[in-house]
Amino acid sequence: MNAERQDRGLLRVNEEECKGCGLCVEACPPKAIAMGERMNHYGYRTAMYKGSGCTACGICFLVCPEPGAITVLRTVKRMVAALQTETGVAACASN
Repeated sequence: MNAERQDRGLLRVNEEECKGCGLCVEACPPKAIAMGERMNHYGYRTAMYKGSGCTACGICFLVCPEPGAITVLRTVKRMVAALQTETGVAACASN
């Protein structure tokens, strides 16, 4: 069975904060991060999310020396849908 696996997270790299050290690329278990070809205003090649494969583990965020350069968002769609089905209650938008 060759089912397509859905990402558990989404990674955002702030290109203006990234200094191109590559620590996140080396630390990413699913190898969902690569060094891009574009340069930021400091003249650094920055890290970029490949577009899929993020598990939302947060290791890239933890190893990054630049505050605000990496944001990891965890996807909760399946959990909310399961709770709605199980309880019969719609999820609150503020939670």
